[in-house]
Amino acid sequence: MLRELTHGGRDAVDRLFPVVYGELRAIAHRRLRHEPAGHTLDTTALVHEAYLKLVDQERVDWQNRAHFFAVAARAMRRILLDYAIRKQAQKRGGERRQVPLDEVVLAVEERSDELLALDEALQRLESVDERQGRVVECRFFGGMSIEETAEALGTSPATVKRDWTAARAWLNRELSA
Repeated sequence: MLRELTHGGRDAVDRLFPVVYGELRAIAHRRLRHEPAGHTLDTTALVHEAYLKLVDQERVDWQNRAHFFAVAARAMRRILLDYAIRKQAQKRGGERRQVPLDEVVLAVEERSDELLALDEALQRLESVDERQGRVVECRFFGGMSIEETAEALGTSPATVKRDWTAARAWLNRELSA
């Protein structure tokens, strides 16, 4: 199905979704459990947004299942970061509109600052060691295991373990500074 999707088979999209839906939900659920209570994006919304981004891509040569889920993890990362950026803009007065008080839902998105700081640090890490950045993306944002990450990146589990340890230490140092 992924090969058909690569070559523009639009009916492959309809057949692919039920096959990957459960795993995409599991990835989204693992990612969202790190978000604060009251987050307005739920698992289903994150899965659907990520899936739409995945199948809308024109020039992806889908290698295999692991590659698909690694790209899905990246799509979920982008969606959550875009969401955090919009929340930051709202906190700073952007996108203001008048809303009747009875329609207001108060939900504090405390962690949007942390997510933005992590993304900035992750971008710096990727400029130093791109593979370590991909490992963090797969493990943290995608909730992938060591073995799944190794398969997605075409490397060994031992390399993923080393990169994961080094990347976490590097990010911890960067975020503490």
